[in-house]
Amino acid sequence: MAASVKTAAAVCDPTAAVKPGLKRKRIAVGSMDQYEFEDTCCLGVGGFGAVFKARHRATGQTVAMKRYSPADHTAFREARFLEEANCGGANPFVVGYHGVVRDPVTGEMILVMECMAASLHDLLCQRPRGSPPLPEATVRAAMWQLLSGTKKMHDAHIIHRDIKPQNVLIGESHSVVKICDFGLAMSIDERLPYAPAGTLWYQAPEMLLGKPDYDEKVDSWSLGCVMAELINKGRPLFQGFHDDGQLCAIFDLLGVPDDSTWPWFSSTPFAREVMPELDMQLQRCNRLRNRFPETKLSTEGFEVLSGLLTCNPEKRLTAAAALKHPWFAKVDDLELPKKENPASALPKRQKLRVVFV
Repeated sequence: MAASVKTAAAVCDPTAAVKPGLKRKRIAVGSMDQYEFEDTCCLGVGGFGAVFKARHRATGQTVAMKRYSPADHTAFREARFLEEANCGGANPFVVGYHGVVRDPVTGEMILVMECMAASLHDLLCQRPRGSPPLPEATVRAAMWQLLSGTKKMHDAHIIHRDIKPQNVLIGESHSVVKICDFGLAMSIDERLPYAPAGTLWYQAPEMLLGKPDYDEKVDSWSLGCVMAELINKGRPLFQGFHDDGQLCAIFDLLGVPDDSTWPWFSSTPFAREVMPELDMQLQRCNRLRNRFPETKLSTEGFEVLSGLLTCNPEKRLTAAAALKHPWFAKVDDLELPKKENPASALPKRQKLRVVFV
């Protein structure tokens, strides 16, 4: 947390809804007067607020500031999750947390975060038409960082629930990727049932099917979708228009589960009521390898992709299990970065630049 926020009076919002499993803690609230917006300051607008670029007056540090309305207490909830996902500064692949400030004029709460260069989505979309696919070594380096950041987040009992290219930020040097936007995050320890959340194209099948006790492997699925986009020139893998359509898109490529692959699936309303009404004949075989042949992805890389994109969550790779796969043994020196300076303190042989051209 920034020094200016540390010295602010500790304020705990009494009306903020804190669900069981989310640690109750006091959030220090500083003043917006400590910052000034830059001329071209808007970095983006999302469902949970607009993000602006600003500068800390005393230190000159550039930060990103996410504004919330005075009546919206999401800032406190997101601040808690972002701070915990950072693991006390030891998670170099989650965007840095600097604190919460209040705008004295509007009363808006503002989440102060590390400022990054761009989102993964933006950079993939900005690649010139006809550009070759990203090298597999680049995909591997990016996925190692995302899986490492997610593993630490899961170790802290946090599920992000909205990992997608728009919520992955790129550092100025293009050598580090960081997960951002914890507006839909939850604690693994919260009481059941869990409601569906996140962006449709990246939601895991169990979430789409209404499974009330899903777990952190919904993030593994989302990371599989991100990996597919990295390989596939930024094109999303599954593009449905509603829950049933998204499930059809998934099963058309990966095959409809049966009792041997996912026994729970046959008891769902989708399997019992929707599938018999479908005009189309859904595939029974998995055609993922046809979409990503060996000319696009090696055997070991495909094992990671297919392990993340496994419909049955009990058989799906966790972030921790994926990191142990031999595919990542090909990346030199995969030790976690040092705490002091995560973006630049990668071991010498690990400095594989995640370059987007």
